[in-house]
Amino acid sequence: MPSDISDYALIGDCETAALVGLDGSIDWLCWPRFDAGACFSAILGDHEHGHWRIAPAEGGAPGVRRYAGDTLILETDFTCEGGRVRVIDFMPIRKSSHLSELVRIVVGLEGEVRMRLDLRIRFDYGRIIPWVHRVEGGALRAVAGPHALVLKTPVETRGEDHSTVAEFTVSKGDRVPFILAYEASHLPPPKICNAEDALEETEGFWTEWAGRCNYRGQWPEAVMRSLITVKALTYRPTGGVVAAPTSSLPEKVGGERNWDYRYCWLRDASFTLLSLINAGYRDEAEAWADWLLRAVAGSASHVQPLYGVAGEHRCDEIELDWLPGYRGSRPVRIGNAAYKQLQVDVYGHVTDTLHEARALGLDLSEASADMQAEILKQLEKVWKKADEGIWEIRSDRRHFVHAKLMSWVGFDRAVKSAEKFGLSGPVDHWRRLRDEIKAEICEKGWSEKKRSFVQSYGKDALDASVLLMPIMGFLPPDDPRMISTVEAIERELMRDGFVLRYDTEEAPDGLAGEEGAFLACSFWLVDNYILQGRRDEACRLFEKLLDLRNDAGLLAEQWDWNEGKQVGNFPQAFSHFALIDAAFNFMNMEGTAREAQNAEVRDGPD
Repeated sequence: MPSDISDYALIGDCETAALVGLDGSIDWLCWPRFDAGACFSAILGDHEHGHWRIAPAEGGAPGVRRYAGDTLILETDFTCEGGRVRVIDFMPIRKSSHLSELVRIVVGLEGEVRMRLDLRIRFDYGRIIPWVHRVEGGALRAVAGPHALVLKTPVETRGEDHSTVAEFTVSKGDRVPFILAYEASHLPPPKICNAEDALEETEGFWTEWAGRCNYRGQWPEAVMRSLITVKALTYRPTGGVVAAPTSSLPEKVGGERNWDYRYCWLRDASFTLLSLINAGYRDEAEAWADWLLRAVAGSASHVQPLYGVAGEHRCDEIELDWLPGYRGSRPVRIGNAAYKQLQVDVYGHVTDTLHEARALGLDLSEASADMQAEILKQLEKVWKKADEGIWEIRSDRRHFVHAKLMSWVGFDRAVKSAEKFGLSGPVDHWRRLRDEIKAEICEKGWSEKKRSFVQSYGKDALDASVLLMPIMGFLPPDDPRMISTVEAIERELMRDGFVLRYDTEEAPDGLAGEEGAFLACSFWLVDNYILQGRRDEACRLFEKLLDLRNDAGLLAEQWDWNEGKQVGNFPQAFSHFALIDAAFNFMNMEGTAREAQNAEVRDGPD
């Protein structure tokens, strides 16, 4: 059985990532990139589906771990009757697109510890057992189809039940390296790194990168770890940021809300941009903006909610029937059919991102203005349509208030870009559309019964996505409608102090069962508290959210308040973006809530 989701830590090379458990087992790794087939899939089944464990042979207590400073180098200490040992795990930043490496160094701290290695390589998400043989120099090479892994270590290994195992003893001062390298099987054997040199280089990379952070607020450790996590989820060759490195970790254990998040969502665009640029990472922000422009290039009618890490359009979804799922949570899905959905909000997110990029002085391609104009033309065609919405429902389309809000954002940012940066276009027409959308939202998206903005037209069900209204500048945060909306969400959507995205008993997605509290929504409530001047409440909720992080400082998508556990794909970029933004919003609204300063009161319900 896999560990609790929060028992894992993340390592990666900014092109793929692995999850390492407290028991010393790597239970998830896709090679050669985030959305490739996994060679370790134990987290979605058991060890027979692929894992790599290095831990004391006698078992015992789980390890105690930490990252080495502001890096992605993981150190896990095991204490046994005979002594103490440390396992150092990391992935060097690649020097070649053909070679990726995962390094584990076992360090003797005290006494003598008998260790055991168990390496079960299972390509294609646990389905394919490779052919393993020795190559020149004594290394092991595992091959299946286009994939090959090479294990290099001074420790003597042997085959056992279609796996590679070893026992070895570590004494105080010993440093025993293990290097697992991925290569395409048709290429000649790679030149594998020296473990100690790679450790020094990897530490230098992350330390230098972290040193560029300019956050000077109250929570530097939490913000820095979140920024490192976002950097780790960035596909370095293209600048795309995946929502999570995992697929099908359930939103409720045993449930069917299990999705593949190893893709790049347009709705993350403005949150990503502001998180990076506010913290001083201009290069990464520009790389993300460039990825965005390449991804949406072409006909504006073909803009979709998500793309592959290099901007691929097709993300076809299938179910893997040979995997039992995380603790029986089925189906296991790879690919994400939401790429084919109509989500009107994405047009607003793209326009908002381009406006913010100009406001922040980022270099955009010359084609960006023309592309934005085409996107606005398409938005004019679709904003009145029902769609699948921000939560990507798989039932009948609705007129979601959030979709209308982001349509308003699209035309609002177009007007501002014209006024401030000379964006050419029918500005007066954009103003009229902006005002029309706002009036419609205030009329049809408001419930007198709930005294709140709601999820969709004609319904009284609440939805936490309306918390973005003041953050996006749609209404002033002290508008009576927003104050009563926040009160309604506190009353009806909070569980154990955290915010649901909607009431699962009235879920619009047609799927059965509960889900956890959505952490990004809880951070949006923090933002609203800040904007309403309720800073003490904002601080209490923010710190309560920080307490949900695991010992490695990581957050999943959701929190199961009944079980007291993190659930959903892990770690979740959206949760970490929201954490970073909220931390900056405490600093005179330097985060996403900056638009709230310019919100104007318009006609609407009293």
